[in-house]
Amino acid sequence: MGAAEPSEAAEQERLRADYLGHLAAHPDGMWKSCGDGHVTASALVIDPSSGRVLLTLHRKLRMWLQMGGHCEPSDATLERAALREATEESGIEGLSLLPGGPVRLDRHLTPCAWHLDVQYAALAPAGAVEAISDESLDLRWFAYDEVASVADTSVVRLLARTREVLG
Repeated sequence: MGAAEPSEAAEQERLRADYLGHLAAHPDGMWKSCGDGHVTASALVIDPSSGRVLLTLHRKLRMWLQMGGHCEPSDATLERAALREATEESGIEGLSLLPGGPVRLDRHLTPCAWHLDVQYAALAPAGAVEAISDESLDLRWFAYDEVASVADTSVVRLLARTREVLG
């Protein structure tokens, strides 16, 4: 019998420690210029009243993902970076992050470097109208139960955790 899968909480704590270790070892670890990987910030745009999320078909990766990307020097916090990215990529003004900080952490390899992604959830205001950005091939609302058929496990886990936080 194989070893049990680590619990989600244990995995998240391990990632948190890894992120802190990375930043301690790399003074530039917040920035895209760090070749050994860098912190990114993202936000899943969600409309709980309609049971749906807005995903972007990423131009370079050609995958359905939450909004997000690299931190900029003008971002005072990771929360600001996540909200800026979500607003820019969704075209929706008036997004608000769920309180309580990040929803999840996710580390993934991109064609250029490791991304140490700090993932938030952003609530779409009533009547939100999205507008595609230059970074996307498409932008589309998906019902909760459709996400697993279009997105990878990191997005599915982010949605599941976001729904838990929402209650």
